[in-house]
Amino acid sequence: MTRLRCVIMRGGTSKGVFFHENDLPRDIEQRTRTILRVMGSPDKRQVDGLGGADILSSKSVIVGLPSRPDADIDYTFGQVGITKPTVDFNTLCGNLTAAVASFAVDEGLVECVEPFTHVRMWCPSVQRYLGATVAVENGRAVYHGDYQMDGVPGTGSKISIDFSDTAGLITGRLLPTGHPMDLISVDGVGKIEVSVVDVSTVVAFVRARDLGLDGSESPEKHDGDKDLINRMEAIRLRVAQLAGLAGRSPLLPMLALVCPPMDYNTYVSGELVSAQTFDIMAKVYAAGMMHKAYPVTGAIATGAAAGIPGTIAHECVCNDKGSGHDVVIGHFSGLLPMRVGGRLKDKEFELETAEVFLTARRIMDGSVYL
Repeated sequence: MTRLRCVIMRGGTSKGVFFHENDLPRDIEQRTRTILRVMGSPDKRQVDGLGGADILSSKSVIVGLPSRPDADIDYTFGQVGITKPTVDFNTLCGNLTAAVASFAVDEGLVECVEPFTHVRMWCPSVQRYLGATVAVENGRAVYHGDYQMDGVPGTGSKISIDFSDTAGLITGRLLPTGHPMDLISVDGVGKIEVSVVDVSTVVAFVRARDLGLDGSESPEKHDGDKDLINRMEAIRLRVAQLAGLAGRSPLLPMLALVCPPMDYNTYVSGELVSAQTFDIMAKVYAAGMMHKAYPVTGAIATGAAAGIPGTIAHECVCNDKGSGHDVVIGHFSGLLPMRVGGRLKDKEFELETAEVFLTARRIMDGSVYL
């Protein structure tokens, strides 16, 4: 067997295996095979690797020296297939971006400035920049703190992530279809209205009630309803065709089931959350299963969609969301706040601000055996 050094980190509500770029094969096919072996894919339990058999924990991150002079590091994310031998390098993981900044500090890849170090990341796979600000003490990232985010036990140091450079990230257009809402026909579903928004990732929004749901369902109830899963997948694939995504990424678009605020159970703490504490109920379906928390990239898209008149997300929020607004999403694991700002210009929405706050933690470093 051969040894490969790696670090396991949590970022937001996700967990991934982190590699130095120079430690991995340059050839993309060899790199893919290596990461699949590390994670134990394809296997529904990933029992022979480091994967967690869940979309939130079957993730890889590659960090290297910057390929551009105006960046501190290069950051490439890979969503690792669980039952399929795939690694999708064509997207971002917003949650793990928080851990990327901390990793870069701890590994000596960036010059530390106390008490806060800003890390500018170039993402070569999607040709965009991300920014993160992390607390630093004695040349190391600070992980302890009093900031609490739902879906993660305990508290941690607050990390600010800037996604303002991600409008039209995947398709080149904030509204890939050119419309805030489209009426589509889907086999097995019939006619249904969708809103497709591309900010950080591509999300197709549908009303929960249009699929016979009221928003109070647990992820287990969703995943156990095979007819519902088949209908959601059919909608997702139809939108992929509509947005020109077919054949480009097996995971996109994500599908978000949304509805106006209401009292609901978090299904994690079991506590009833008041409808007055959030702006929109949203639950994401991706990779054949419900996301147990909420993907940060999807959250940025949701926040932007809430500010675009005519979208399904906009009709769900209590108040009109215009320039410089805060949006709080209610999801399976609790609440996720963010700040998203923009304006309508010539009937097009221009993204100006996209910021979210997360925590991260270094869990393990060492070697994985291949």
